[in-house]
Amino acid sequence: MGRRTTMGIMITTIMATVTGMVTVTATVMAEPKPLQPSHPPETSRRESDDGITPAALKKLLAWLSPSFPVGGFSYSHGLEWAIEDGTVKTPADLEAWLADILRHGAGWSDAVLFAHAHRAASADDHAGLAAINELAVALQPSKERHLEATAQGRAFLSTVAATWPNERLAAAASIFPPDTAVTYPVAVALACGTHDIPLAPALNAYLGAFLANFVSAAVRAVPLGQTDGQRVIAALSPLIGATAQSASAATLDELGGAAWRADIASMKHETQYTRLFRS
Repeated sequence: MGRRTTMGIMITTIMATVTGMVTVTATVMAEPKPLQPSHPPETSRRESDDGITPAALKKLLAWLSPSFPVGGFSYSHGLEWAIEDGTVKTPADLEAWLADILRHGAGWSDAVLFAHAHRAASADDHAGLAAINELAVALQPSKERHLEATAQGRAFLSTVAATWPNERLAAAASIFPPDTAVTYPVAVALACGTHDIPLAPALNAYLGAFLANFVSAAVRAVPLGQTDGQRVIAALSPLIGATAQSASAATLDELGGAAWRADIASMKHETQYTRLFRS
């Protein structure tokens, strides 16, 4: 009898203990901690590490996309003649040709002009912007290169003013009436400056698009494979960055070039018998 009483007391104690544990456990599980987001929400105005907002990046992607209606696909910068002549036959030939244009030709000149035009537009210096554009127009070495620079410049300026308008852009664009030639690098720099897109990413994007357009021309005209074309763009990417950095610090007195064969190619192209491109 004494043993049964003792066992009953032990069983009752164990059940009470288990019941208490379950109750405590249920209480703890009933009050979970609120979940914390793994990444803070990103606003549209938050800048990335290199100082460009997502909104500004989207503008650059749109403006320098092949779908932006400037007709860039129809110009080869004289490359079509170099292909016909046999100078550019392989991806290595193309890379060397474009590297020289970037270092010593229109790539360098456009980059310097872009940087100065961007600063003038950012400061709403319309007189300075007009002077830089006059110099840019005068530097075109041939009839077709003049067409390439000014037709794209006019198309870009009219399209961006109609589709991405703001008051500063409209005021700057007004100094270039329809009968005034405006070059492509100046037009793009004007839009970037008046939309507060920083110079470094804007100039890198412009030079990247500049070279990518000619790679696309070579893919069609040599012809090269699409993958080979992308390899050339990838190989020239460090040079794009270095050129943009140097041009950003250059004065207008440092304008100039020595890519004579590319300039002569644009002249020879004017009388080339069979042509796909306008330059």
